[in-house]
Amino acid sequence: MKRDYAEIFFNSLARLVTYSITAVIAYIIFDIVRNGIGVISWEFLSGFPSNGGAKGGILPAIVGTVYLSLGAIIVALPLGVASAIYLTEYGKQGKFNEMIRLAIVTLAGVPSIVFGLFGLGLFVLFFDFGSSILAGSLTLALMILPTIIVTSEEALRAVPRSYREGSLALGATQWTTIRTNVLPYALPGMLTGSILGIGRAAGETAPILLTVAAFFLPRLPDSVFDQVMALPYHLYILATQHPEIELVRPMQYGTALVLLVIVLAFNLGAIVLRSRFQRKIKSQH
Repeated sequence: MKRDYAEIFFNSLARLVTYSITAVIAYIIFDIVRNGIGVISWEFLSGFPSNGGAKGGILPAIVGTVYLSLGAIIVALPLGVASAIYLTEYGKQGKFNEMIRLAIVTLAGVPSIVFGLFGLGLFVLFFDFGSSILAGSLTLALMILPTIIVTSEEALRAVPRSYREGSLALGATQWTTIRTNVLPYALPGMLTGSILGIGRAAGETAPILLTVAAFFLPRLPDSVFDQVMALPYHLYILATQHPEIELVRPMQYGTALVLLVIVLAFNLGAIVLRSRFQRKIKSQH
């Protein structure tokens, strides 16, 4: 009887916490949409900023955010998947690999400002990339790399061992086994890591503040060595540093809404790809 009461209590507590978190997130999204939807227009989305960012559009910030997010995931996803494959399929399971895994998990919890300082020292100064899309994308890639490695490794571990053993028993090489019998089944889980990585890369301010972002740059970049505006940094300046904060309040919400939509669009695209792979796998059984 006591066990039944305890189970009911913890079940109710977990449900309350879940509903509370969902309600808070829903209210935040509702508040952003309610206050920002009136600002959204074609001129706002396609125009260039003016008057120190207090007026005009945010096209350079949108383009900069997309460039940085795509650059980060293009670099981090192959490296993360390759690292996970090595740790799971090739690396000997021992203390050395456990130390590597511990280091990766630790890096996943490092504050973003630390990655920003590292990117400033390595890419901006040492490699002399300057404040550029290349330096910012590489810094963001390093920041999301541990998350992608961890989620990819878990996805690989979830593939049944029999898939590997059956392929190897038929004479296939280890790489052929991984490529044909393991990766297709682990890919949906790997895409989950990319979803988390894209969301974090698109919304971070500290790393791009030190490596690439400019607040007022009313033009589009010409190369990967150019500075760009970015929505998170633009929003940060509008909300905290602009001399006319009350005047730009609508632009704050409009910028936040656009950033939210971009992150959701990236995530939705990854979710659609994951669902297609899952359906393909199910159809093969």
